[in-house]
Amino acid sequence: MTNNKLVVDRKEYERLMGILSDPQQQADKTYRQSIDKLSQELRSAAFAEAENMPEKVVRFNSLVTIETPFTSPKTYQLVAPDKSDISNNKISVAAPMGLALFGYAEADEILWQFPSGLHTIKILKVQQPLAAVKTGSND
Repeated sequence: MTNNKLVVDRKEYERLMGILSDPQQQADKTYRQSIDKLSQELRSAAFAEAENMPEKVVRFNSLVTIETPFTSPKTYQLVAPDKSDISNNKISVAAPMGLALFGYAEADEILWQFPSGLHTIKILKVQQPLAAVKTGSND
């Protein structure tokens, strides 16, 4: 979140809305709560074109290092539902954790409702895979 607003790529917003409109995503109460909360936050979001997106904002395919009260720092990649593979640390943008992270930025702390209750997520680092390729960075 920059300037107290989520920052979202216009095309990714359309893609996300398409994913979230799938009735299957609405079946679970926790998912519905997460979808509703993100939908509210998106109403006041700042929209940008892909080339103007800040690199430290979580979006599709971002590598995000987070910390929660019940885990030590861990890195995930935020992906489309069909690419989700938790065993390889790839979480769906439509999962409660993915919905919680989307549009927020490095150093943000997010209070979000999960199946286990209300928890704070700290975003420690955000990296865009293409940025790592361009700079030769792998960290």
